[in-house]
Amino acid sequence: MHDFRYLGRKLYCEDVAVDALARRFGTPLYIYSQHTLTDHFQKLDRAMSPVDHLVCYSVKSNSNLSILRTLANLGSGFDIVSGGELQRVLAAGGDPRRCIFAGVGKTESEIEFALRRNVYSFNAESEAELQRINRVAARLKQIAPVAVRVNPNVAAQTHAKITTGTYENKFGIAFEQIEGVYARAARLKHLRLRGLQMHIGSQLTSVAPFEQAVRKVLPLVRQLAKTHELEFLSIGGGLGIVYQPALASGRPEWWKTAAATNILTPAGYAARLLPLLQPLGLKILLEPGRFISGNAGILVTRVEYVKRTGPKTFVIVDAAMNDLIRPAFYDAYHEIVPVMRRRGGHIKSDVVGPICESGDYFCKDRPLPRVGEGDYLALLSAGAYGFVMASNYNTRPLAAELLVSGRRVAVARERQPAEEIWSGEKVVAWLR
Repeated sequence: MHDFRYLGRKLYCEDVAVDALARRFGTPLYIYSQHTLTDHFQKLDRAMSPVDHLVCYSVKSNSNLSILRTLANLGSGFDIVSGGELQRVLAAGGDPRRCIFAGVGKTESEIEFALRRNVYSFNAESEAELQRINRVAARLKQIAPVAVRVNPNVAAQTHAKITTGTYENKFGIAFEQIEGVYARAARLKHLRLRGLQMHIGSQLTSVAPFEQAVRKVLPLVRQLAKTHELEFLSIGGGLGIVYQPALASGRPEWWKTAAATNILTPAGYAARLLPLLQPLGLKILLEPGRFISGNAGILVTRVEYVKRTGPKTFVIVDAAMNDLIRPAFYDAYHEIVPVMRRRGGHIKSDVVGPICESGDYFCKDRPLPRVGEGDYLALLSAGAYGFVMASNYNTRPLAAELLVSGRRVAVARERQPAEEIWSGEKVVAWLR
């Protein structure tokens, strides 16, 4: 479950009223619940406890330093996809020896940086990358730990832009080629073949695709483990969350809804996969992001205007697609609720931002409570792929981020001053 709920008419994050935070810190405003982060991590960690395992939180889902420190304190590993993300983990006090470095385009400088920091493993996505890692490791007189990402060609039954496990995607190496790749990689003197990795997609709400992929890969990983003395199998991330509905009847109901609709839960996930994984005798790595951080955050926005054009009602708010791009980019659904509930009916509304793009919207023709200028709305389930995908489009400063723990509140990121947006720019000499 999560820790956003109504007490009386007011929306709360843990024990703090959201409207008070919006007035104090301004909007747009991201608010994260530390207890929700902790609860989701621990649920998954406990569910996988029958096997030797490491939960490697996917930094790309939410990379705020306070989020990373919260998880590092719980013993989390980290799934990183850039040198910058590794630097973030280090700045947050994370252990690089519990980091796996994924991504299709690692540069030589990123590989060198990761080797010098002793990351647990690289997840290599091509033979060219394996050769590059070998060259960099030879120059440093090191042995680089690697796993190869196998593409099992399993459809993830998710949005086309976040499926990663079929041959139509840029990720990994085809299943049929893996044994040959490992045989050739074994001859590279500065590589240590440490494991095998796969990841079929994001926001999967059924365990069936995971089970299908694991069953397909099992004979392969058994053979590779025997031939090359592998240490781990990474089954990737992708555990989905409930976006609709996230809040109902004044209480957090999404976990109850999940049980009713067979949505993926840690217990259900483990129950189906552990019988397949336990006989391997390998360490199992998981790479969840959204499952841990998604329902731990909300985006709060202020209503600036209500505009009626013919049959349409537009609720114009101060947040925009640059703050939360998922609805514009993925047609993603986020539950939108008033921070302060009032009596009155609902009206079909488009909630839109101030950016000069028709795609700058958070919902269309959705029945919402009537609101007016100065009211606050909360976009729920915004803790993953929210702030991390934000931009300065239209020269809009990045939002502030808060972390709440019980009654405690702290700024996890200051609101960006406008002048900072162009601080690295200059008017070139011949224009002066």
